Amino acid sequence: MKDNLIYILRKLIYSIPIILGVCLIVFVIFNLIFGDPSALLLGKNATAQQMADMREQLGLNKPLFMQYLDTVKSAFTLDFGRSWSTKQNIMDMIKAGAFPSLSFALPGFMISLVISIALALVIALYRGGVFDLFARVVSIAMLSISSLTYILFCQWFFAFKLGWFEISGYEEGFPAFIPYALLPTLIWVILSIGPDLRFFRTVVLDELYQDYVRTARSKGLSEMVILFKHVLRNAMVPILTYVLIQLPFLILGSVLIEIFFSIPGLGTMIVNALNSYDFPVIRAMAILSAIMVIVFQLLTDVMYTFVDPRVKLK
Repeated sequence: MKDNLIYILRKLIYSIPIILGVCLIVFVIFNLIFGDPSALLLGKNATAQQMADMREQLGLNKPLFMQYLDTVKSAFTLDFGRSWSTKQNIMDMIKAGAFPSLSFALPGFMISLVISIALALVIALYRGGVFDLFARVVSIAMLSISSLTYILFCQWFFAFKLGWFEISGYEEGFPAFIPYALLPTLIWVILSIGPDLRFFRTVVLDELYQDYVRTARSKGLSEMVILFKHVLRNAMVPILTYVLIQLPFLILGSVLIEIFFSIPGLGTMIVNALNSYDFPVIRAMAILSAIMVIVFQLLTDVMYTFVDPRVKLK
């Protein structure tokens, strides 16, 4: 336990220069490469006085080093200020957009995960056969089709033609959001099964050729027992890595799905911020995404010790 705490503390300390580097990159991109935001916000007909007033209002008249320190401060305090376009507190906007994004992304991710792992185990049981070949062909075909095609087809067929789902829109609160999240969840599952199945199939098949599997077979254990009791347990480390690395990006949802279904999630918020040159919102999401990746990578290391007792954090 003590070693784990020391490891976590050390990783947190190591994360500080990473966050500083991310802040520097974000600061350079938004403050130096994109040029003067006041000119973008006011347009080409703005006077010099109007631009000066806008720069003072936005805090852009400070020295660059002080502006960078403000960016670093926002990363450690999670106080990103207010949006330039909506004048709302950015963290309040992020909190409000997180639930609509997760309302379809999280169940879609979990359903795809369960289906893909189950299919990967079945494929491993009948490896080299017709079902294995069929699953590989279908997964590659699913990966080859554009996500936009899935969205448009599902909206036209399931929502417009059959009327099974709401075609677009969103209502806040439980359970009002459920009818609007069903079709986006289905599309998320369809988009995810292809890459998920290919990954889990590879992981399971790699475990099947390990020495402990041959030993288990020599003891007379059935293939089902070997798969579910031994192979799946030993495959949990790469599976856990894959799952936890994906989780930070679920909060962003899917930009295309949110746009086409008019879901007021974080993906829609980012698109709106890009269209209105709302740099504080874009900067906040970039920094927050980096922090979440660092946190979930640390969580991945800690979770290894639970799924595999042989793993020690040092």
